[in-house]
Amino acid sequence: MYRILKKRQLTPVTALYVIDAPLVARTARPGQFVILRVDEGGERIPVTITDFDPEAGTVTIVVQQVGKTTHWLAQHGEGDTLADFAGPLGTPVALPDRGRVALVGGGFGAAAILTIAKELAKRPEVTVDAIVGARTASLLILSDEVGAVVDRFLPCTDDGSRGYHGLVTGLLEQEIAAVGYDLVMAIGPMPMMRAVAEVTRPHGIPTYASMDPIMLDGTGMCGACRVRVGGQNRFACVDGPFFDAHQVDFDEVTRRNKMYRHEERLALERWHQHQGSCATVG
Repeated sequence: MYRILKKRQLTPVTALYVIDAPLVARTARPGQFVILRVDEGGERIPVTITDFDPEAGTVTIVVQQVGKTTHWLAQHGEGDTLADFAGPLGTPVALPDRGRVALVGGGFGAAAILTIAKELAKRPEVTVDAIVGARTASLLILSDEVGAVVDRFLPCTDDGSRGYHGLVTGLLEQEIAAVGYDLVMAIGPMPMMRAVAEVTRPHGIPTYASMDPIMLDGTGMCGACRVRVGGQNRFACVDGPFFDAHQVDFDEVTRRNKMYRHEERLALERWHQHQGSCATVG
């Protein structure tokens, strides 16, 4: 069992959890993820590692309420336990020793750039800009934490309530013209990562995207997380999750991610009905 040591609500539907997981913390690297189960018999969900502390034996994750399992997790707090917390999984992302890097985060995916930003901050010949976007200022998460370890923190909001008024791609295009980048790394919704790839493609800037396809075992055995990259099948759980964004078949991964949307919606509706019934009985 893995105890929740700390929980911090970041937005009404997004929370940060610090988990007591010494073995995972000891070997975790930037870009990796874990697969957790809230309780025995529950769904296995992959979650990107936001931060880790080998000395304290803790791993930090950020989870947004989307489906049944994430809504169930949201009802857990400090002192509660998780049945499983398997990891670290995936291949650590390859990071440069020099040059200018843009970390582009969208929505709750912005949390995943923290551990990468921390690692790059240890490399004196690397300059890091974090371009982080959300619909409005109140939905920008971990701004202080990311801002503390990058050279420039560049927020942007759809409604203009903080920073650049518009999408991350508009600000990225502006900064490419102003300062240029040797590498761009994008983490967030699939349409955002696809759009980032199209912004950097004509400039020839190497670009990574963190894929989050449907995933089951996390070991490359089931094939559920198959992604076509450069015309070849790759598995996000063992070959990724970071891939060359200019080579990813975004049409296919988007189509595959929608395969079980109806069943996911039904599961969430039934869970809400069950919760309501329990509340009525209670």
